[in-house]
Amino acid sequence: MSAQLSEIQVREFHRRCTVVDTHADTLLRYMDGKRNLGDRRGDGHIDLPRLVEGGVDAQFFACYIEAEYKPDRGLKRALQMIDLFYQQLESNAGRMAHCTTSSQIEEAVKSGKVAAILAIEGGEAIGDDLAALRALQRLGVRSIGLVWNQRNLIADGIGEQRTKGGLTNFGVQVVKEMNRLGIIVDVSHLTDEGFWDVIETSTVPIMATHSNSRAVCYHPRNLADDQIKALAKNGGVMGMNFAPYFVHKEKATVDGILDHIDHIVDLVGPDHVGLGSDFDGIRATPEGLDDVTQTWHITDGLFQRGYSEEDVEKILGKNHLRVIREVMG
Repeated sequence: MSAQLSEIQVREFHRRCTVVDTHADTLLRYMDGKRNLGDRRGDGHIDLPRLVEGGVDAQFFACYIEAEYKPDRGLKRALQMIDLFYQQLESNAGRMAHCTTSSQIEEAVKSGKVAAILAIEGGEAIGDDLAALRALQRLGVRSIGLVWNQRNLIADGIGEQRTKGGLTNFGVQVVKEMNRLGIIVDVSHLTDEGFWDVIETSTVPIMATHSNSRAVCYHPRNLADDQIKALAKNGGVMGMNFAPYFVHKEKATVDGILDHIDHIVDLVGPDHVGLGSDFDGIRATPEGLDDVTQTWHITDGLFQRGYSEEDVEKILGKNHLRVIREVMG
C-alpha cells in the first residue's frame, strides 16, 4: 500500500472521484438476450453491481461491429446493439442513466446511478451516408471510433497500415459533421496517417479512447510520442487500455499501466491521460486488474508514485469529463 495512505483512505478517495472509463465491449457479451447488466456475474469484467463496487461512475458502452457484418450490414448491427442498450436501461432504470451531456453525467453520479455513454466502434455503422450519422446521434450515440482494424469508407484501420492511407474525402466530411453534432471523434485503431488527418480536420478535442504509449510498449495500436504531443495540443485525452499486449511485451501488471501514465505525463503533463479499459473486449487482463472492481488499484499505484490528489482526480476522470463538456455539451 501507499506509504501516505491506507487502503481504506485510497478506496474512499477513489469513491469520491468521478471515475470515467471510455471503452468497454460489454454490450457484445449481452447480445444473446439472456443476461441482465443488473445481475452480478462471475464471468466477464463488467456488470452494474461490479461497476458500483469498482467506483466507476461513467462508462462508455461500445457497439462493436463484428467482421461478419462488414461492410454492408454495419448499420443494422449497430441498431441491434443500440436496442439492447435501451433494453438494459429500461431493466435497470433506477441504477443506470443514459447520458448525452456532461450535466447529465453529473446528475447521474449525484443520484447514485452509473452514467452510461453510448458509443460505436467501427464507422461501418455510418456506411457512406451522413444521414446515418445524424440518425445515430439522435439515437443517443456520442462517441464513434472511425475504424476498427480494417479499411472502411471513412479511413484505413491499423491493420491496413502498409497502405499509408488516412481519411478519405468522405471521412473528412464525417469528422466535420461529428464535430458539429457533438459526437466525440475516437482515433483508436486508426492508421498513423488517419490520426494526422483527424488532427488537421477536427476543430474540437478528440479522444483515443483505448490506446497506450508506443514508446513504453511498441504496438501499432499505441500512440507514438509525436502523436501524443499533437493530441495534447488538440486538447484531447487518451484512455489507458488494459489489454496485456498493449501494456507490456512480457508480463502486464498495474505497474505496467502506470509506466504508460508516467511517460505520457512526463511528455505532455497530467491533463491528457485517463482510463479506457477495453474490458469485455480483451481475453486477459493485467495482474491486479481482474475486473472493474479492482480499478482502485490504479488509484493506489498513482499515489505510490507520488501523484497529487489533484492529478489523480484528473487521470481518473476529470480529463475525460473536460472533453465531454467541450464536445458533447
